Parts: sequence; C-alpha cells; structure tokens
Amino acid sequence: MEPNELIQIAKNARAKSYSPYSHFAVGAALLCRDGTVYEGANVENASYPLCMCAERNAIYHALMEGKTSEDFEALAVVGDTDAPISPCGACRQVISELFPHDKPIYLANLKGDVMTTDSEELLPFAFDGESL
Repeated sequence: MEPNELIQIAKNARAKSYSPYSHFAVGAALLCRDGTVYEGANVENASYPLCMCAERNAIYHALMEGKTSEDFEALAVVGDTDAPISPCGACRQVISELFPHDKPIYLANLKGDVMTTDSEELLPFAFDGESL
C-alpha cells in the first residue's frame, strides 16, 4: 500500500472521532503485513485523563485482533494542524514500545503536508523494558 493510501484511510478515520471538548479530531491507520488496516480515532471524555488518542486506538485495536508488533508495517496519523501532526508523549511511549523501530510513520495534516519518521526519532532515549 502506498503511503498516500494509508494517509487517506487515516483521514477517513478522523470522521469517527469523538472530540466534543477540544474539537480536535485525529485519525490513524495502522497497516499490517497481511494487508489488514486498523483504524483509530481520538475519543474524548469530560475527564481528560480518560481520553484515548487515535494512534493508541489503532495499535490497541490491532493487538486485540491478535496482531503483534511483528505484523506492523506502517502507521499514518492525520490531524487538522498547520504542519504535519505530532503525537503526544503518551502515544510516543506506546509507539516506542509496540511499533517496530525500522518501520515508517507518516505524520500528516489536511493540507497534504507529510513527514516520514520512525519510532526512535519520535522518542529518542525512550524508557523501555530494558530500563527496568
């Protein structure tokens, strides 16, 4: 699958966002090696710490369907931002632990700007299982 196709799926996932407080809809799409794509959208709650970001929703959705990080091929995240969207710290931590370090992450906005990165670039010096 081409990066633009995965980004479009992430854009479509934004429509499923539940963001009545921030009005900041985010979509994500996680491509697996068998061609399956798992979507995620942010889901807010009046108690902000209970909110869930699109990136984590997509990754957790795949895990709940029996996928592992070895199945993950690419991740796209899209938001209505001036520059390509940037994952929050919690998502960076989850991506660092659950997404392969050598696979692409496409950060995009609705204007068509795209930045390609990876989990190590998103969270250098990550705290992981080896840190325990």
